[in-house]
Amino acid sequence: MTEDGTKIPCLFNPAELHLNQTNGWAADAMPGSGVGTLRYLGAQSGTVSLSLFFDTTDTGRPVTDYTKKIVGLMEVDSSLPGSSPRTNNARPPWVQFHWGDFRTFKAVVSHLSLSFEYFSPTGIPLRARATMGLVQYEQDHTFGPQNPTSGTPRPHRVHQVRPGETLDRVAALHLGKSTAWRLIAEENGIEDPLDLRPGRLLSIPGMF
Repeated sequence: MTEDGTKIPCLFNPAELHLNQTNGWAADAMPGSGVGTLRYLGAQSGTVSLSLFFDTTDTGRPVTDYTKKIVGLMEVDSSLPGSSPRTNNARPPWVQFHWGDFRTFKAVVSHLSLSFEYFSPTGIPLRARATMGLVQYEQDHTFGPQNPTSGTPRPHRVHQVRPGETLDRVAALHLGKSTAWRLIAEENGIEDPLDLRPGRLLSIPGMF
């Protein structure tokens, strides 16, 4: 969804979505002394990376009907709040990625790689893949506040449960061992590991 409320359909859910949030810490080095106490320097903007797939082979419509909207998210929009023709101050819009009940923080598109993978006999592009990077635009509590108690840099991943999947299989896929299912259960507040609804989004913790 864009800043003005426009919804851009993605046709297919991504297989993965990667979220990273970072807090800054530093300590002054003192000659002849040991390790100094860290002091908090503030939070850095979070980032999200994902790959979107577009396919219009069933309708024959140009896939660019969808991808051009994604490209447009990197173009300057002088109608946005804060824009001023006098100072030549303008920017692209911020966006939020929605996936079921899941949504990212407000972010701007930092980079976009678009590849067209299939064409009709007449040269109409019918299949494309867009790899995107998003950077947090402002303070947002979608994933909780970034503050000194939120810990050191920690990557997050999101997994959408498929029919027949179990927590141990999800753990083996993302964490490398099925016995790590308890970490996922604790991260997502799951009391019954057998009650796993298809379509549910799971936050995948890092291994430390």
